[in-house]
Amino acid sequence: MPNHRLDRRDFLKQSAFGAAGITVVPALSAVEGPALSGAERAALSAVEGPPPAPQAKPRLRFSVVGINHNHINGMSDAVIRGGGEMVAVYAKEPDLVAAFSKRYPQAKVAASEREVLEDTSIQLVLSSGIPDERAPLGVRVMQHGKDYMVDKPGIITLEQLAEVRKVQASTKRIYSICYSERFENRASVKAGDLVKAGAIGKVVQTIGLGPHRITPASRPAWFWDPARYGGIITDIGSHQLDQFLYYTGSTTAEVVAAQVRNVNHPDHPAFQDFGDAMVRGNGGTGYIRLDWFTPDGLPTWGDGRLTILGTDGYIELRKYVDIAGREGGSHLFITDQKAVRYIDCKDVELPYGKLLVDDVLNRTETAMPQAHCFLATELALKAQKQARQSS
Repeated sequence: MPNHRLDRRDFLKQSAFGAAGITVVPALSAVEGPALSGAERAALSAVEGPPPAPQAKPRLRFSVVGINHNHINGMSDAVIRGGGEMVAVYAKEPDLVAAFSKRYPQAKVAASEREVLEDTSIQLVLSSGIPDERAPLGVRVMQHGKDYMVDKPGIITLEQLAEVRKVQASTKRIYSICYSERFENRASVKAGDLVKAGAIGKVVQTIGLGPHRITPASRPAWFWDPARYGGIITDIGSHQLDQFLYYTGSTTAEVVAAQVRNVNHPDHPAFQDFGDAMVRGNGGTGYIRLDWFTPDGLPTWGDGRLTILGTDGYIELRKYVDIAGREGGSHLFITDQKAVRYIDCKDVELPYGKLLVDDVLNRTETAMPQAHCFLATELALKAQKQARQSS
């Protein structure tokens, strides 16, 4: 049997390039893989591919404040692809700044947050700071007349959400939470196109699964504290709830039930390593499940999956790995009234960065409606707050 351990650099290349194809789905087979070392696990969490080349004629200037999660690399790359020019970076941690500057040497290292916020030439600020600091920063960004793109969870309490909504409404700035499992995954983008085209009829339900590998030795102290990261549903679940709203077309929704657990981390009793929730919207229903139990045998950090059930068929996404053995990520399977097909999504365009740049320049909402952005987070926060703690 071939070695299916997936190098992160190869994974990114395979996810970004190649010709699309549609084939009949073969029978699934078991996949084995060796356990990963700590260094290999850490490597799988990092973006190692080169950043996109700066455009000759950038359309806007943006900067970065807070880089505590490496999602900032994908976020920055999306804006650069969309026509943004990275001007500056500020973070409190010199080691993080050094690594970021190596990847993005064009960014000046700012002496303070204030230096970035008071630069009137900067139109957009990006952040992947510590989760509890993201919303207060976003408020300051909007109050300085700039738009904001933040890593999820972009807001970790209902009180923060109320303040962000108030300031966003008064300033009319953009507060965009980068739900990267949809925006930066090619299979997710393709699924949206298929749903809009009526390929599976009317969507009835989504099932979103968000498993992650925990790698305890690589985690900072704030990672284990719900007061800092918001809890498992607030953190990971915001991805799945964004997708539920998007694919069902729901503009209103409520939490039906939710629960969280600490199953396997007694040394961190406040931590939550499992959570799930049921939601109901005016366009369909949804179920989400989240966990920190990805085994070392899986050749990537998590087997993120999404099932979209329609009246005339269903779509299944294996976003980051196909355990049947296909290379790379962004795998889409569709079953309709005629056949079962596999769609290779490696050449599907990722439009979020370009659309967000368009929105900043044109004062539009083409990347994501502001109401949708806030509703996805509101659902996550309400599910987290009412979640039953089970043992």
